[in-house]
Parts: sequence; structure tokens; C-alpha cells
Amino acid sequence: MSSVVGKEKRSEHSIGLINGFIAYIIWGAVILYWPYLAPATPLEILAHRILWSLLFVAVILIYQKRIVSLKVVLANSRQMKLLTVASILICINWGLFIWASMNDHVLDSSLGYYITPLLNVGLGVFFFKERLRPMQWLAISIAGLAVLYITIAMGIVPWVALSLSTSFTMYGYVKKLANVQALESLMIETLILTPVAIGYLVWLQFNGGNTFLENGIHHTIWMASAGFVTAIPLLAFGVAITRLPFTTLGMLQYIGPTIQFFVGVWVTKEAMPQERWIGFVITWFALVMLTTDALRNRRSVTKSLVPDLD
Repeated sequence: MSSVVGKEKRSEHSIGLINGFIAYIIWGAVILYWPYLAPATPLEILAHRILWSLLFVAVILIYQKRIVSLKVVLANSRQMKLLTVASILICINWGLFIWASMNDHVLDSSLGYYITPLLNVGLGVFFFKERLRPMQWLAISIAGLAVLYITIAMGIVPWVALSLSTSFTMYGYVKKLANVQALESLMIETLILTPVAIGYLVWLQFNGGNTFLENGIHHTIWMASAGFVTAIPLLAFGVAITRLPFTTLGMLQYIGPTIQFFVGVWVTKEAMPQERWIGFVITWFALVMLTTDALRNRRSVTKSLVPDLD
């Protein structure tokens, strides 16, 4: 019996890993997508992102005949409260990420998502009682030192990076608490945000700022595809967050910011003064420590995921 349970847990862990890779690769590459939607403003793009995500997910729910499961969540007051908080957090994260990608803050976005894995590890300790080894504690401390160094050396708090990392870390925490299937969760989150999105687009239309139907069919199609671009990685993340511990998610999250870093340096060619390089190097050092420690203790991590194997 224990071997069957062990196999099931290993299978769930594998599913979580695959979906985690899918989510973070898309999140890294999507930094190139949002600027392509200009002349739409970040807020207009955000509103369309919400609406088209809702429609995209609704079609999937209907196709898979999961409306009943959606109604179950809607009737659960605790889960609805948590998903309301999650919707606010992801709205902040989406909006700021779009703004950063369109206003030469790609490297700030990259730094923010480099910090996120370390915040996830800390969150796992304080909220989910996951035990950390001394090397992991040291890695988190070094990451804090990197933020402090950038703040002092460059004379400015890296607020974009900190806001992105904090909002997304807390989003993951709330989603884990809600423990709702990925599809139903995303449907409810976007449904909660939809009235605000529609209200803003109506206001924009009456004030002559709506670009959706004013810049050719290609612009309209690209704007509508925001639902697909948004839903796929979030659905994958929703699958991963319920199957993996926060420490494992922390390792996977290196993928997205690395893609963004290369985009910021080689594609958008943002400035990389010495102070910023040093800040990134310190952060990378912390991540290397965290990864090395996890690899050395991978057997104990596996046992913690499958406690009944023996």
C-alpha cells in the first residue's frame, strides 16, 4: 500500500515539475510580448489581459464540463475570500510587469524575479513550517544584502523589483492556502477583476484612448491573444503550486528572470552600471548557494515529499 502511495506522490511531483518549467519559460519570454502591443497603454493592456483570460478559461471549463466544480468553489466562502485577495495581488503583479516591460525596466523585473525564489523559501519557513538548513538561511541573508547594496550604491530603492517579487510571492502563498484547481482558480480570479476592467475600457472609449479597434486587425488580434499568453503559464503554475513545496518552486523560478536578464542586456540594451552588476552578482551567488544546497540534499527532499515510501 505504501509503495502505491509513494508512486502516486512521485507522479504528482513530476507533473508539478513539468508545469513549473512551462510556466517559468513563458513568463520569462513574455517580456518581449507586451511592448509589441503599443500604442496601447499598460492599463489598457491589463484590462484586455483580464477579459480575454476570462473568456479563454471559460471556454476550457465548459469544454471540460467543469462548471459544477466551479460552483462548488463559488459556494465556499473561505476559498472565495482567499481568491479575492489572490486576484488583487495578481492584478498588481500583471500591471507592474507590463509597465516595466514597456518602460525600460526589464532588468528591474529580472532582479525582482531572482529575489522571488528566495522569498518563497522564507515564506515556506514562516507560514508552512518548512525546515531550512544553515546554507539556505545564509542564501536568504545574502539576497537581502544584494537589495541593500543596490539601494545604497545606486541611491534608489529597487521598488519595481521588490514590488514584483513581493506581490507574486504572496500570490503563490494565498493560492496554496486556497487549494483550488488551477482552472477554477484562474476563472474566479479574472471574474472578480472583470467589472473593473470593463469599467476602465468603457471610460477609455468615451475619452478617445481605446486602441483595440483603432490600429488595424493585427493589433486587435495581438491584444486578444493576451488571454492565451496569460492563461497558459498561470494554469501551469496553478498545477505546480499545489504539487510542489515552496523550496522546489524557488529553484524553478530561476528560469524566468534569467530569460529576462538576457533580454534586458542584449535586446532592449538597458544600462548596466557597475553597481547593478554587483547587485546581480551577489543575488546570483545566493541562488547558487541555494541550488547547491538543494542538490546535495535532494534525497532528503524526496523523502520529505514521499514520507511513506519505506
